[in-house]
Amino acid sequence: MEHKINFKNKVLEVVRQIPKGSVLTYKEVAKKAGKSKAYRAVGNILNKNHDSKIPCHRVIRSDGSTGGYSRGLKNKINLLKKEGAI
Repeated sequence: MEHKINFKNKVLEVVRQIPKGSVLTYKEVAKKAGKSKAYRAVGNILNKNHDSKIPCHRVIRSDGSTGGYSRGLKNKINLLKKEGAI
């Protein structure tokens, strides 16, 4: 169980450090958190995150599409446009 908690914390820390106007893919976040093949787990972790200090909207899919967002896809797109990331 502690191993999963550590990965979750690493994912949240990686995402917290994505600068405004930039994006990372789920796969890049997984790799930076130490598990390059755990990109689906990254999505699940971010989907359950409710801390507004962690900019989950800055994580996109490898094909360049936005992917999901727990606060609504429209909000994600608006936030990324506002920050100049898309």
